[in-house]
Amino acid sequence: MFNENLAALRKLNGLSQEELAEKVGISRQALSKWEAGETLPDIEKCKSLAEIFGVTLDDLVNYEAKENYGLSAPPKGKHLFGVVTVGDKGQIVIPAEARKLFTLTTGTKLVVLGDEEQGLAIIKADQFLEMAETMRKAVNGDS
Repeated sequence: MFNENLAALRKLNGLSQEELAEKVGISRQALSKWEAGETLPDIEKCKSLAEIFGVTLDDLVNYEAKENYGLSAPPKGKHLFGVVTVGDKGQIVIPAEARKLFTLTTGTKLVVLGDEEQGLAIIKADQFLEMAETMRKAVNGDS
């Protein structure tokens, strides 16, 4: 997985092997061997690569594009939890991993936002209200 992620992220970021190798401080040949799966970098080089691409070290090493619709590892803090199906009454089941990460428990109130061009977004109601209050204060000049 590492070698596939490395090659995909390098290409996604429009870097040649030579350019990426220079950023990491290695030879192009060493990078080529990493992408071919012949060798693996040490942990410090992996950390450097993760920083360059803005992904987590875990995603750089373990992300499986085949399980995530062929997409490359997401930027830090961004997640693809999978596909959900809308039920006949409009209900969806939020994947367990997302519920755990965002501490969504029974009774958590959510706000559903919509943009006709970009789609839907879901945010915790308390966070949305805090954000709305901050914006209201900024517009009104309140402190």
